[in-house]
Amino acid sequence: MATLLLLRHGRTTANADGGLAGRQPVELDETGRGQAAAVGERLKGLPLAAVVTSPLIRCRQTLELALPGAEPVVEEGLIECGYGAWEGQPLKKLAKEPLWPVVQQHPSAAVFPEGESMAAMSARAVAAVRAWDARISAEHGPEAVWLACSHGDVIKAIVADALGVHLDLFQRIVADPASVTAIRYTPLRPFLVRLNDTGGDLAGLVPPRKRRRRATKATDSDAAVGGGAGAAR
Repeated sequence: MATLLLLRHGRTTANADGGLAGRQPVELDETGRGQAAAVGERLKGLPLAAVVTSPLIRCRQTLELALPGAEPVVEEGLIECGYGAWEGQPLKKLAKEPLWPVVQQHPSAAVFPEGESMAAMSARAVAAVRAWDARISAEHGPEAVWLACSHGDVIKAIVADALGVHLDLFQRIVADPASVTAIRYTPLRPFLVRLNDTGGDLAGLVPPRKRRRRATKATDSDAAVGGGAGAAR
């Protein structure tokens, strides 16, 4: 199956100020713009079959700087969690709210006032990337690589699903600004190929192209016992 690269947007003015942006139209700050340009250098040369994005401006700005030649497709399923009345509030203030420990310890039960539940965010984000992955695999073959630009909690929820862990454990996962996380879905299981990668060569994430296309085998979903040889260099 295709390889999904999850790109978190670069740092924003809200990130720098310690606020919760949510779905507000906050933009990248100078550091975030530099991060986007830097990840663009790392992505340069990768044969991306598709680029999709959250509709929020910070993701679109990140892609404009990182992949100026791309034509991203907006995917509403990748939008930030709807934090409702929490949006725009300082995190220090929110940490005193009764809901804060629930978000930290039992996020699957967290429903933001006037907003979305974390469980609903996870379900629609996972559904979106799995649908795109199936479509791209069918159209471009199992060696295809595609990219989705989204947000921290959204990416963490997608990773938790790929790892087969409960949403209540997703706060153990980190997705830094402008980080790249790679997931390869197969008929049996997803493989988390890379997590929160903020530096280094990404060329090894491109699967080796086979001389002739073959039908997907059941063994494509098997894990390499002993760890395997890794990506071709």
